[in-house]
This record gives sequence, structure tokens and C-alpha cells, in this order.
Amino acid sequence: MATRTRQSQRRTDALSRERIVEAAVELLDAAGETGLTVRALTERLATGPGTIYWHVGNRGGLLDAATDAVVAAALATEPAGAPDTPQDEIRAVALGLFDAIAAHPWLATQLATQLSRSPWGAVTPRIFESIGRRVQALGVPEGHWFTATSALVHYILGAAGQNAANARVLGSEADRAEFLDAASKAWEELDPDDYPFIRAVADQVREHDDREQFLGGIDLILTGVTTLHLPAHDPGEPGRRPSPEIRPGAAGGSGTSAAGPRRPRS
Repeated sequence: MATRTRQSQRRTDALSRERIVEAAVELLDAAGETGLTVRALTERLATGPGTIYWHVGNRGGLLDAATDAVVAAALATEPAGAPDTPQDEIRAVALGLFDAIAAHPWLATQLATQLSRSPWGAVTPRIFESIGRRVQALGVPEGHWFTATSALVHYILGAAGQNAANARVLGSEADRAEFLDAASKAWEELDPDDYPFIRAVADQVREHDDREQFLGGIDLILTGVTTLHLPAHDPGEPGRRPSPEIRPGAAGGSGTSAAGPRRPRS
């Protein structure tokens, strides 16, 4: 009797909600969203569907729980060096999400879905809170918190999602350097009268690093936020990082957009 009780306890522990969600993430990583079914999960865990429904709910609940678990882990990851400023903390949060989306190809679609369909769920508030607190710490006036935070969140999810989509379409066997070289050469051969800009940045496409380009975009947004919404500071004053230098090639590549010059106010 005691042996049966111990076996039941071990099985209950093994099939906790955390273990079920972990197995769901493993299935999603291996087979994508179509591979995650209650049946596949019960076979993987050697249990019945009732256990899954009891702990997590239906397939939609599994997707939500898996997404939340991966995002929570990404936001909890400590950067290699302690961030000195809110800007550094925002970069660390952004890179954590970027790397999580790259590691879990299904995540970008789920984040976009939850952001648009259920912003009251666990994931959207978690991401906005993490970025928003740092925006507050920058000293941005309260009336601009939502706009500044939204700009950062949408850039992070959009750029990271595009990067993950590129990797998924190319496949693990593709040579990234060869692909970018082919794209760069094709751009260089475009009509110079119709595509002068594309031809000018073609070489930057060949040489760019995805993570550096991603951080370059974060720096552009942070520079805009601090320039528009913070009073002028001495570059060396604590709490305000000098505007980052934009190096040629740091932000050239796929999945980016460029805004034109601002019109002077009349």
C-alpha cells in the first residue's frame, strides 16, 4: 500500500502543470504549432487527456501556457553584465526576447496573435510591463509612456519575428553568407536610375549581423524617445546615455524600414 502511494505521488509530481507545459514547448519546437495536439502530448507523457485538461485546458490553453512560459523565462534571464542605465536594461530585455523568438520559431506567431486577440492575457501585460518600467525610469513624461513603450514592443516583436521567419524559410541547411551574398549581388545589378539607394546599401546587406542590426534599431528608437521627451542633458550626466554613434553597416539588412525627414511645424 505504501509502495503504491509513493508511485502515485511520483506520477503526480511528474505530471504537474510545469511538466505538461515543458512537454508542450518541446513538441512545438520539434513539430511546430500543427504538431501540438492533446493526443500527441498524452502520448509523449504517457498519460490520459483528462490530466491535460485538468492542468492546462484545451489546445488553445496549451499554446497560451507554452508562450507565457517561454516569455517569462526570457524576461527573467540575467544579462552577462549588470545594466548601468534604463537604456541598457531595455537592450537586455529586447535581446532576451530576440533570442527566445529565434530559438522557438513558433513563438513569433503566438506573440502576434495574443497581442492582437487577447491583450488582456498573461503575455502582453508581461512584455509591456517589462519595457514600460524602463521607459518610466528614463524619465519620459507619463503622457508619452504608452506610445514610447508601444514603439519599442512592436519593433522588438516585429524585427525578431522577421528574423525568425527568415531562418525558418531558409532552413537549417542553408548557408546564410551565401544567401546574403546572392541577395547583395542581385541588388547591385538593379537599374541605378530606379534603385540608387538599394544599390548603395547592397554591400551592407552582405556584411550585416542580425543581432547588431536589431540593437541598432533599438538605439534609434531610444535616441528618438530621449530627444523628443527628455530635457537637454549634458552627455556625461548620470542617467542619460550619450546618443549612440550610428556606424555604416550597423543597421543595413532585411526586415528594416526607413522614415523620411520630419517636416518643420508651421
